[in-house]
Amino acid sequence: MEKKQRKKAEAKKLNIREITTCDATAQMLEKAERDGVETAHHRALKMKACPIGAESACCKHCFMGPCRLNPRDPYEKVGVCGATIDTIQSRNFARMVAAGAAAHTDHGMSMLDLFREVVKGNIKDYTIKDPIKLEDVAVELGIDIEGKAIEEIAMDLYYELERTYTQVEGEIPFTKRVPEKTLETWRKHGVVPRGAMREIMELLHRSAIGVDQHYANITNQCSRTALVDGWGGSMIATEISDILFGTPTPVRAEVNMGVLKENYVNIIIHGHEPNLFESMMDSVSDPSLIQAAKDAGAEGINLVGMCCSGAEVLSRHGIPHAGNFSSTEEIMITGAVDAMAVDVQCIKQGLGQVAKCYGTKLFTTNPRCKIEGVEHIEFDHHHPRECTDAIVENAIVRFKNRKLPIEIPQIKNLGVHGFSHEYINYMLGGTFRASYTPLNDNIINGRIRGVAGVVGCTNPRVKQDWVHVELVKELIKNDVLVVQTGCSQIALAKAGFYTPESAYLAGSGLREVCETVGMPPVLGLGSCVDNSRILTACAEMVRTGGLGDSIADLPVAGAAPEWMSEKAVTIGHYFVASGVFTVFGVGFPIIKDTKFYKHLTEGLEELGFGKWGFARDPHEMAKMMIEHIDKKRKALGIDKARERILFDMAARREMEAA
Repeated sequence: MEKKQRKKAEAKKLNIREITTCDATAQMLEKAERDGVETAHHRALKMKACPIGAESACCKHCFMGPCRLNPRDPYEKVGVCGATIDTIQSRNFARMVAAGAAAHTDHGMSMLDLFREVVKGNIKDYTIKDPIKLEDVAVELGIDIEGKAIEEIAMDLYYELERTYTQVEGEIPFTKRVPEKTLETWRKHGVVPRGAMREIMELLHRSAIGVDQHYANITNQCSRTALVDGWGGSMIATEISDILFGTPTPVRAEVNMGVLKENYVNIIIHGHEPNLFESMMDSVSDPSLIQAAKDAGAEGINLVGMCCSGAEVLSRHGIPHAGNFSSTEEIMITGAVDAMAVDVQCIKQGLGQVAKCYGTKLFTTNPRCKIEGVEHIEFDHHHPRECTDAIVENAIVRFKNRKLPIEIPQIKNLGVHGFSHEYINYMLGGTFRASYTPLNDNIINGRIRGVAGVVGCTNPRVKQDWVHVELVKELIKNDVLVVQTGCSQIALAKAGFYTPESAYLAGSGLREVCETVGMPPVLGLGSCVDNSRILTACAEMVRTGGLGDSIADLPVAGAAPEWMSEKAVTIGHYFVASGVFTVFGVGFPIIKDTKFYKHLTEGLEELGFGKWGFARDPHEMAKMMIEHIDKKRKALGIDKARERILFDMAARREMEAA
């Protein structure tokens, strides 16, 4: 009996090198094992995924069920109501899209609320940091700014963007950014978003028992709902954050757990809304709080980010970043984290138990996200310092009363972050000739094969960071320029891909471009809502010319190698609906060769959209993406690199005469 129990215990022990490629996380997992502390990696090992749910062959949308179909023979039977596998799968997909869109659009709404109160003068702690971007966005949306004060322009912009949420007919404001041919496709198929509240409500209604029962029709509303996220809520969150807190430009910054400092009060902000972090930056710079930390025996206060709000301030301000989603529990195992404050999205409930084990002060701050047993300090953006000062004070008390030994992995990775759409435009053309023309030209001449967005979460069901890193290696080696957001960005930053010197890993064409411009072959754009920067860049590539008339014509592709969140599904679908081939790793809740599967992977492209792809292996992902990019190059007639032609005077005169 003892032998049997021992074998069972050994089977549940982590094989840490199969869990993560991140040495810092591995070191902390080893410590967790010694300390008897459980993390998401332990829970993933103990809890196997439901094989029926993993393939979306179950339905629990009413209580005649739950109904379970056979994934091996999906057309063998139907649900109690008669729902087929295609109806069930598309309804489940719809619910994920609706939830993901709600998350991002609610985030955007929070930023818009903050913007309104700042402009009205009701909030004094924040100001408009980028009035030039404010004016540019206003003009782009057709707002007359002539002779108006900044505050008046800002209120006009607020009312225009508010329509993204509230209107029940018409088209959301940022459709003005969408290339005309792409917009024609949306109008033809009735997927132009009207307003976020209407689209999310309608999708949830359609996916309920006894309503929409045609997978293609449900997918149509999925597209409309996803697009209101990408070109609505997420885009608003990005643009308003830039206007209020500054548009990112390249900054050198460190990532990984080595950014913690043993002799400092260490505070981590984790979540997605930047206003909490911006206020915390003021609190940790307050002379009285710094003195209080020194009085407690610390050398100072060290502010560090995690997850997406961390990626946003990493890109905007160069604040150090401790790690991505899969490391949020492990960072506490160092014993060096004196306080962690969280707001919304990607917050593991397990953080509460790990915090107790190591005496870390964990605080929830947003009314949308409370955790049983965790202290809540409400963040009111009218009086933000009341919350952030209290968190710093609690962190100082914890530093003074540290009891457990500290073990900080001495690993830091330096890189360059902060490549906003605006900066890429400037980087390629300078102040007076800012343009995407050099990018398009280098795609046309073949130095750059195409562009790939590699984004998204990390997932304890796969080896942390490995799929992200291997995929990007393969892409840049084949002259594909990579842009990134969110946890994927941190995975590649930890692997050293965010320095200009890493261009040596790229193919000869991409390497030449990187060395000429002085940029890395992988560009970090910020948090997951900043995927909207990639949409804006795609639209600009079309507008610049030479690469087709629609986003669907571009030699581009996207991937979420280690996705785990419903938000990722919505992001994937708004890229597909915008015209981009998008590949998901890990697995996907869908059964191959069903009608719904074929609709996502073939049918949508035939209608003029992009399409979905699925693969677990990063090399297979890269192959699929490169083949798609080559297919688009061939359709554009640029599948062979063009030789550079030097014009002599006779040739110039001939051109002028013509």
